[in-house]
Amino acid sequence: MAHRLCPVEHGFTRTAPVRLVFGRELSAAPEPVFRALAEDVTGWSDWFGAVTLARPLDGGAAREIRLRGGSRFHETVLVTRPPEVYAYRVDLTNAPGARALAEEWVLAPAGTGTRVRWTIAADGTAAFRLALRAARPGLGLAFRNAVTALDRRLAR
Repeated sequence: MAHRLCPVEHGFTRTAPVRLVFGRELSAAPEPVFRALAEDVTGWSDWFGAVTLARPLDGGAAREIRLRGGSRFHETVLVTRPPEVYAYRVDLTNAPGARALAEEWVLAPAGTGTRVRWTIAADGTAAFRLALRAARPGLGLAFRNAVTALDRRLAR
């Protein structure tokens, strides 16, 4: 059953009780990477292996995301600052124990490519926070695989 989370703002990605930060360099320039993140929302399921459905809502101001395993999220976009920052918060989810969730993608030029930093910011019950921290290696692998697939997709 879905439940409503706290409506956190963008600053939560820097102050959350649990922050998981992952980074990687891509050969693609920041502009196409940003477009893939913020504008081609339906394309997420083509390059982010955990995502089974991604669709924009409310003219791009919100998103619906479904993950393998059955997790569902209704998100509000907080920041769209091309080609540097894309951030959103989760408003509704079926993830047990979550109280607040936000994610931020920060892009920076790296030579002719892009340095991508993904931050997951969260709060919830003690069990939720522990489970999220324990999931760090798997989330890191999912991130690396996703941005590698995105880089290949953008090279085509």
